[in-house]
Amino acid sequence: MDTMRERFTSVTSRLLDEDPRLALVLAEIGAANFRGALSRHPDRVVNVGIREQLLIGVGGGLALTGLRPIMHTFASFLVERPFEQVKLDLGHQGVGGVLVSASASYDWPAGGYTHMAPGDVALMDTLDGWTVHVPGHPDEAEALLRHAYAAGDDKVYVRLSELSHREALPVDGSRFLTVREGTTGVVLAVGPVLDDVLAATEGLDVTVLYATTVRPFDGDALRTAVTRSRADVVLVEPYLAGTSTARVSEALTEVPHRVLGLGVGRAELRRYGTHAEHTAAHGLDPASLRQRLTGFLRTP
Repeated sequence: MDTMRERFTSVTSRLLDEDPRLALVLAEIGAANFRGALSRHPDRVVNVGIREQLLIGVGGGLALTGLRPIMHTFASFLVERPFEQVKLDLGHQGVGGVLVSASASYDWPAGGYTHMAPGDVALMDTLDGWTVHVPGHPDEAEALLRHAYAAGDDKVYVRLSELSHREALPVDGSRFLTVREGTTGVVLAVGPVLDDVLAATEGLDVTVLYATTVRPFDGDALRTAVTRSRADVVLVEPYLAGTSTARVSEALTEVPHRVLGLGVGRAELRRYGTHAEHTAAHGLDPASLRQRLTGFLRTP
């Protein structure tokens, strides 16, 4: 099976051939994968080099001309480093585009902390009007990328990961999906954490919802799940813990509820190790998840 990033390359290359409105802006990272597209569309595929602020600035400029720009690099260089340009060159200018990241929270531990961005979705949450997709499988990534590219002039962030769950689900760019139904609480799994959540909840009487589009937040699906279960909600997100707890509370304003936000902790893990070691250190492996969520759900 190919990776999400490989699927991004193949799908984007095809769509550049098909849609003269699409443009692609790169900052060196991933440029080698788009040599064919660059040779065919030198006016719409631009590599600005290792200049991430310029990456967003060029994307904003292309959007002002009427093109639909796709901007791609590692999440830390796409969201964190050029955040002012994301805020101004896209948001303030009133134009849209598609940010497509790689490496996610700690997908490449050997790259060190400079290449990790567990706070990216929380940072994007400070801006207005962004759609955020977090696929958990290459097929889902393709569906959500196509959805993002076709989204008129909207502002869309697509967060790709090296990780994938085993089977793709029929995501549509808006709704949460019900994977299991139960009565003692609701566990909301985001993107590539789904398999670990399913393993952690095996045999437990809980509802499991699956989210790949987290902004806008599907409050209707959460409210429906809560009406069938206890109003105890556990969020399991592959980025900063608690990123979506406020969205849960907004969705359940009229429902007495408790919420536990699980995800990547704020403390820097200086011994980078493997991805699995990071997952365990943040308490996101199946055994740790089961202990944490059962302890919460059993608390009166």
